[in-house]
Amino acid sequence: MVRSKRNGKKSGAWLNYCVLIVLSLSLLTALQVWVFGFMKPPLTCASAYTWVNYTLRRGPRPQAGQWVALEQFSPHLRRAVLASEDQRFLSHYGLDFIELGQALRSLGDGGYLRGASTITMQTARTMFLWPARSWGRKLAEAYYTMLLEIIWSKEKILEFYLNKVDWGPGLVGAEAASLRYFHCRAFELDREQAALLAAVLPGPHLWRPDRPTAAVKRRVERILKEMSKVSLVGNQGIK
Repeated sequence: MVRSKRNGKKSGAWLNYCVLIVLSLSLLTALQVWVFGFMKPPLTCASAYTWVNYTLRRGPRPQAGQWVALEQFSPHLRRAVLASEDQRFLSHYGLDFIELGQALRSLGDGGYLRGASTITMQTARTMFLWPARSWGRKLAEAYYTMLLEIIWSKEKILEFYLNKVDWGPGLVGAEAASLRYFHCRAFELDREQAALLAAVLPGPHLWRPDRPTAAVKRRVERILKEMSKVSLVGNQGIK
């Protein structure tokens, strides 16, 4: 009986310890996301990984464009990116279960498993996580996605995405991509240039917007058709 009570006390102590760890990690990660919402971080997990690759392998030198406020991105680019990557960005809470269901049905019908990542998920991955494929990383991605949707606004999520997304070898953000490929600032992009930039996002290291392949051209046609259906995020609200 005495041993049973001691074992019960130890189990209770371990349970309390585990709960304390979970609560502490939850508070720390929530604080991390909240603080990043007020910063223009010079380095993210994804860009740190790129710098390590550059240092060790001498690949393309990372080039991050100057930070651009959401309203200073071309409205064509904002619409094109949503049309290409996440048309339900404004209606979901980080996870697009409709897109995920369609991806699973495509796989079940003998097709390939196409991506179902939302812009919020991609932002979480870029800002806070290591570039590895594992269940642990996927769970962490879902967790940070939830935090971003709770703590940040949709406008802030899209702003961080456009400034920090990988847009090709050594290129970070839309400003750097605009200067490299079209020799103009991100706010000067016209409708077709914006669609070209958005079209290569699924494979920025395989495709170039200034040298579009047939596959990229088909994506551009689809994006141009869908852009009129997408709300404009920024400029004092969502239109």
